[in-house]
Amino acid sequence: MKKRGFFLRFSCAAAFIAAVALAGCATPRARYSPSEISGYPPNIQKLIQQGTVEMGMTPDQVRFAWGAPSYITVLPPASDGQPRERWTYKEVLGTASTMLLFTGGKVMEMTSTGLASKKFIAPGTGGQ
Repeated sequence: MKKRGFFLRFSCAAAFIAAVALAGCATPRARYSPSEISGYPPNIQKLIQQGTVEMGMTPDQVRFAWGAPSYITVLPPASDGQPRERWTYKEVLGTASTMLLFTGGKVMEMTSTGLASKKFIAPGTGGQ
């Protein structure tokens, strides 16, 4: 009986530690130096610093703002031949996600499921 109680406590503790560790990894902060984003227009620099993505941003700009995606899917080219990729950001232990569609190297669509916390704004609003 003592072994069973120990095993139960150990299992619960291990599950709790794993959940906390995974939750901490769910929203990694983007890392960049000021010199890496200094060549972008001021409004794009501001968005990156705020962790916000706007339609029309490039993959590098998105990576600076949100960090690396959970995974990237290369899609068939658009009807005009432009390359397409879907970036997926998983959050909250995989129960929420945000997907970005890049066409021709620019964000063209964004969708979220669950309680995704990624910040995304309409084009041209500049984070206002």
